[in-house]
Amino acid sequence: MSFRPEHELHNRRKGRNIGVGLMLAGFVVLVLALTFTKVTSGDFELPKASEISK
Repeated sequence: MSFRPEHELHNRRKGRNIGVGLMLAGFVVLVLALTFTKVTSGDFELPKASEISK
């Protein structure tokens, strides 16, 4: 049982999907890095309970 070779359109679509996936992964890494930097800086404080209930 042999498989038919992939059509050229599938190869282009696969390349585009890989590019979009890499861009999404890069965005996630950027957001995580910014969040980590914000949380580990000295001026970050969790909101007080009285501020949340307002």
